[in-house]
Amino acid sequence: MKSFISDAARDDILRQYRYLLTERESPSAAERFLTSVQKAIGQIHKSPSIGSPRFFKNPKLAGLRASAVEGFPSIRVYYLLSGDTIRIIRVLHGKRDVGRVLESDPNDD
Repeated sequence: MKSFISDAARDDILRQYRYLLTERESPSAAERFLTSVQKAIGQIHKSPSIGSPRFFKNPKLAGLRASAVEGFPSIRVYYLLSGDTIRIIRVLHGKRDVGRVLESDPNDD
């Protein structure tokens, strides 16, 4: 199985990392976050059906799933399965308007 991380998901990861590093002034939390995201993506790769299904009106999001990032309970990895490819769409904090973010343009990479 192959995996692809969208540009938007990469930006999400970097945004959260910078927030933890600068706003929270916690380099250790920032590093734990990166490790946890890598672990979550690895778990998705091993067991693609691990995430819970999410449903949206946008047909491009059909089959979307979300999986938690360990140690960061409000953050989810949103991904799609297509054949033998896992496409990581976004990595979002639950305080964001996740529906609006995902519905706006899930393929803007």
